[in-house]
Amino acid sequence: MNKPMGAPPLHPGERRIFATRWKLMVSVFGPGLVVMLADTDVGSIITAAQSGAQWSYHLLPLQLLLIPILYIVQELTVRLGLITGRGHGELIRDTFGQGWAWLSVSTLVVACVGALLTEFSGMVSVGRLYGVPAAFSLTLAAGFLIVVVWTGSYRRVERVAMLMGAFELAFFWVALRAHPNPDAALAGFSNLPLGNSGYLYLVAANIGAVIMPWMVFYQQSAIADKGLRANALRYARIDTAVGAVITQLIMAAVLVAAAATLGTHPGGAPLDTVEEISEAITPYLGEGPGRLVFSIGILGAGMVAAIVVSLAAAWGLGEVAGYRRSLQDSPQRAPWFYAVYSLVVGAGAVVVGLVNDLVALSVAVEVMNALLLPLVLGFLFMLGRRALPEPYRLRGLYAWIVGSVIVLTSCLGLFGGLSWIGGAG
Repeated sequence: MNKPMGAPPLHPGERRIFATRWKLMVSVFGPGLVVMLADTDVGSIITAAQSGAQWSYHLLPLQLLLIPILYIVQELTVRLGLITGRGHGELIRDTFGQGWAWLSVSTLVVACVGALLTEFSGMVSVGRLYGVPAAFSLTLAAGFLIVVVWTGSYRRVERVAMLMGAFELAFFWVALRAHPNPDAALAGFSNLPLGNSGYLYLVAANIGAVIMPWMVFYQQSAIADKGLRANALRYARIDTAVGAVITQLIMAAVLVAAAATLGTHPGGAPLDTVEEISEAITPYLGEGPGRLVFSIGILGAGMVAAIVVSLAAAWGLGEVAGYRRSLQDSPQRAPWFYAVYSLVVGAGAVVVGLVNDLVALSVAVEVMNALLLPLVLGFLFMLGRRALPEPYRLRGLYAWIVGSVIVLTSCLGLFGGLSWIGGAG
């Protein structure tokens, strides 16, 4: 390999250090990117499309603002997993007691099943675009998810999840083909309608679509299952930061595509389903290719999120109940772990197959996630203050910053959820 002119040669010791660091970085890379790709799930895509259709580019600044907020929340999750070597549910049990752990994991399971309903609803919607019966779409998706986990190690499951999540990059093509107006996009950063309740509701909805309860459980458990420790903290932070940027750029791409094609005036018509979004946007992209690329993005978003939320439920329950809970174990050695995973996947598919009003179901799931945020983020902050050794503990100015972000995020999530309940009532 040629070295730059004038650069001193590397000594054998330096080459070994470089190789060790490279191997460590490669081994760490994965959990942050996977959980962030899962964050841009079907419900998040619908929310971003609604934002662009109803308010043009005025919610685009929020997508960029959410990058550091998302990183702050998940970095604390990474720190807890790496330093303690324990999953989120196990750490709550050891720090606060069995009762609080069961409360936390119960909300996790409810959130995970709810998220699965949204993901499967999206897959059914894509199938309907091509005339595929819902039962066939659900059976194929659920079967694929179960086979992937039952036959693979953590690393293989992670690679499959990243491959499926990579399909979300199709939304960048969708945004480019929509031919957004740069001047209009920049104008979206000024004159924000902060006094409009409809605008504020979508602000809350976007926050609820980005900060998910199951993300905390998944990333901390994935780090513990992968066997990563404190020496990997720097690279795990990079993994999380890259994932936060990518997921929010995908959300921004969906918003831009909707704004460029539909967001001609404030308060436009809402887009509540995948079919409505496809029918509204794809005529501007070319009926055949546009629908295909859009469908690929939706399928990628739904599948990677379905893998993540199902594993989060199985890991979280195992951490509290005490059964073996590792993808490194075979189904024979960890039967409860694989059984819980399969049960969560199967239950989500069955409910979506039986419920006709998938729009109302998806909205209810978003409201539920918003209402759970204070409990989930509250536990996360308290663990950062109490469960970490002194060098890694939340303290000083940064503790105030993290606490403020968590309080603001929780309050906006509650605002969105309670606003919807009040409007529905």
